[in-house]
Amino acid sequence: MEKLSKMPNIGGTLEKKLMEAGINTPEDLKKAGSKEAFIKIKFIDNTACYNMLCALEGAIQGIRWHDLSEDTKKDLKLFFSMENLKRDK
Repeated sequence: MEKLSKMPNIGGTLEKKLMEAGINTPEDLKKAGSKEAFIKIKFIDNTACYNMLCALEGAIQGIRWHDLSEDTKKDLKLFFSMENLKRDK
């Protein structure tokens, strides 16, 4: 079984959070998608941030999160903002 930490942007800390959220393999992460994985992490760690969301998407795409397209970054920023609004209610 391949380790999550072998993916770009996924270090030991994020790997541990993903596993606590029930995402144990790169395949699990790809199947869930970055947004669903982020929601699962946010449920157990309310400090999860926008950069973590971007890291997850970059890992799925196989690239450093800094290299995500501007459209993808805008989409993730909107999603992150909406998730924070939901949590504030």
